[in-house]
Formats: sequence, structure tokens, C-alpha cells
Amino acid sequence: MRMNSETTVAPVRQPKPKWLRVKLPTGKKYTELRSLVDRYDLHTICTSGSCPNMGECWSEGTATFMILGNVCTRSCGFCGVKTGRPDTLDWEEPEKVARSIKLMGIKHAVITSVDRDDLKDMGSIMWAETVKAIRRMNPETTLETLIPDFQGNERNIDRIVEVAPEVVSHNMETVKRLTREVRIQAQYDRSLGVLKYLKQQGINRTKSGIMLGLGETEEEVLQTMRDLRDAEVDVVTIGQYLQPSKKHLPVKQFITPDQFKKYETFGLEMGFRHVESSALVRSSYKAQKHIN
Repeated sequence: MRMNSETTVAPVRQPKPKWLRVKLPTGKKYTELRSLVDRYDLHTICTSGSCPNMGECWSEGTATFMILGNVCTRSCGFCGVKTGRPDTLDWEEPEKVARSIKLMGIKHAVITSVDRDDLKDMGSIMWAETVKAIRRMNPETTLETLIPDFQGNERNIDRIVEVAPEVVSHNMETVKRLTREVRIQAQYDRSLGVLKYLKQQGINRTKSGIMLGLGETEEEVLQTMRDLRDAEVDVVTIGQYLQPSKKHLPVKQFITPDQFKKYETFGLEMGFRHVESSALVRSSYKAQKHIN
């Protein structure tokens, strides 16, 4: 299948295209959950990251939580999370997250984290304890774990495998050529290796995501998708990169809706079980669908 590029090259300061405009979240379910979050000081990526899909996801009973603190040991050029020396671990965090999920009545929870390269286990023990706590307190809630690469350490990855989330996700974020610039301390082949290892160890559903608009070519995107299929990844999410601040990498292209649709078509033809591809797609978008 041959596709022509239909990207719109745009200066950083140019107003965002109309397809990137977001309606404010509304609805009874959203209002109820927003009230709970504020009342109990619950922490979700949905609110702290000002996710454009928050209202839609919350209305479907899905929310995303971040563990291991809010300071990352890595300094990726696209990410708005603070970089530096993280605080000591809060071993009450697993119960806090589980309690938040129960209070919010979440049907499908996505758990993610900062990178903790400062720890011997890279945070994998806390990951496992969080999944166990959620299972104890919310036995009907399904789970997706959006994990870091754990530097490719199989023992750390095995801790995730052992607690058996319904979906295990690890994001490639970008194409191979741009990985060093976009994910400074990460490695393209190592991330692919993590995804392949997860499938080899019996994880039923694996998932990855990439951002577009960082200067990648269409063929590079397609090659990344082929690489993910070669690693037997089941689900891929493809969305538009948006610059968190002036300190971060600039947006080089705004990808058109037609081009996103082409990637979706190509991905389904390639054999992905689910492909979420549009400008406002983020890693956890329609996550509850991806367990099937």
C-alpha cells in the first residue's frame, strides 16, 4: 500500500489548526468525578496533564494515574514532567491509588509512572504492589500498565508479567531516527525488545504509542508500525505532538486528519487489533476497548 504524505508544515507560533480545538468536558458523570477528585485531592494524569479527552474517558469509566512521584530521572525533549532527583518512595502509594480508583468508581484504570533509574529495581516492585493493591480493593476493575523500559532488565519486567495486567503498554514515542533527540536516555531497539519480551512471556495484549509532528517522514512512521507488528504488538496509538513549553522540542508539522486516517487504515491492514489514530489521541485514549 503506497500513501502520499499530507502533512501541513507550520511554524511553531502559528495558531493550531481547527482540528486541534477541544470542547470543554461536560456531562453528569464528568461533573461527579471532577467533584470527587477535588474533594479528596485525588491525582490523575487526566487532570494534571490537562488531557483533551478527559471528559470522554471519564464518562466511560476510564482514568489514568501516575505512580513513583512526579519527578523523572530522564529528560525527554517532548515531556512536560519535571526532571531531577526524585523524592523517596511513598510505600503507601499503592493503597492511595487503589482507594482513588474505588472512590471514582473506575471500571478500567491505566497506571503509568515516571522513570526511576535512580532505584536498583527501577520502581518495578512499587509497580507490582500497586497492581496488587488495585486488585484487592477493586476486583472488577481491569488494568493497563503503561510501563517505562526498566533499562531492558528482564527481572524488573518479569514483576509486571507476574501480576498479569489485562494490557501492558510501552511507548516508542517516535521513529528510530529521532529517538536520540526526542527520548535522550532511551533506545529504539531496547523499547522494541521490551515489547517483544512481554509477548514472549505470555502477556495477552501489548500496546505502544507514537507522536507525530516532530519531523518524521511518512515512511519512517510506517517502518515503526512494521517494527511494532514484528514485535507482535496488538494495539498502537498515534497522535499529534504538542509542545508543552518553549523549553521543549518545537512542533514541526501539524498532521492532517486525512493523514491520520491513512495511518489507521494501514495499521489495520497490517494486522493490529486496534489502531487509534487522530490528532488528539493520547496513550490511554479509548483504553477500555483495548482489552478485547
